[in-house]
Amino acid sequence: MEKNSHLQPPLLEVVNLYTHFRTPRGIAHAVDGISFSLEQGQMLGIVGESGSGKSVLSRSIIDILSRDGSVAYKGQVIFEGRDLRSLSAREMRNVRGREIAMIFQDPMSSLNPVKKIGVQITEVLTKKCGFATGPARNRAAELLDSVGIADPERQLNNYPMHLSGGMRQRVAIAIALAGEPKLLIADEPTTALDVTIQGQILNLLQQLQRKNNMAIILITHDLGVVAGYADQVAVMYAGQIVEMCKTEELLSHPRMPYTEALMKSAPVLSAPPHSRLDTIPGLPPNLMDLPGGCRFHERCQYVQEKCREIMPKLESEKSSEHLYACWFPLNNGRPSS
Repeated sequence: MEKNSHLQPPLLEVVNLYTHFRTPRGIAHAVDGISFSLEQGQMLGIVGESGSGKSVLSRSIIDILSRDGSVAYKGQVIFEGRDLRSLSAREMRNVRGREIAMIFQDPMSSLNPVKKIGVQITEVLTKKCGFATGPARNRAAELLDSVGIADPERQLNNYPMHLSGGMRQRVAIAIALAGEPKLLIADEPTTALDVTIQGQILNLLQQLQRKNNMAIILITHDLGVVAGYADQVAVMYAGQIVEMCKTEELLSHPRMPYTEALMKSAPVLSAPPHSRLDTIPGLPPNLMDLPGGCRFHERCQYVQEKCREIMPKLESEKSSEHLYACWFPLNNGRPSS
């Protein structure tokens, strides 16, 4: 990742993080040795198919997975110099909402259907930020206005079911912003929305990022979503980051065949009507029975014997900041020999 010119430590640094689930059928390697850093004010896109570990990674960062012994962690999550993995449950609750906030994929699930919008926002302000009831309601209206909801005073009295999908997502964003976090994690924030509303939500996140100098982790399965918004992109596959670099570099010169396959599977507007979409053959590997070698080799059109036997490391060539995990990386659409 690009280094801070003032030599300050990154806002967030994830170091060799593992999150494994203990199940009756074995250990699921959901997050398997991930490292990355994020500077204040930057947006990192995390892209991959469903089941690649994106959401588990986000939940591992803010530590909201079960504490009943079914989840095993290893590694560090360093936020502003503190290792969040070493904090107590109480200390971590103080971090969530105030310093790190999260927007979940489905606002109808993350919002309480039997509580008015105003109550849900003011709860965050009174419990996390120390607001009294009156000022909290005024601040709640300001937050709704800041995310583009018209007539915010009236909307405070509505229930989630009275709002459209786009408005519910805006409310979820307002709740996440209530504590003025330094890091916002947006987990598939536009999945259930139509294309026009998707663009509005992404533009809103970008505006809020710039206004508040806030870092954002944008999680999605669609490379097109991050194309115009993220500064950097990390591509995940089977619990690992397999490629990571600046967004423009990734889109113009993908090195990992999986990244190329994701790009080719996206719809092309110039294609004739009813054209068949390209697909990635096969299925992602079983996280409880991972193959040897490169985890993508069973689906890769460029596979060679070395790919089946030895797992490649995530690394770059020479002084480049373009990281990838591939023995035979692409070079202008062709694998290197």
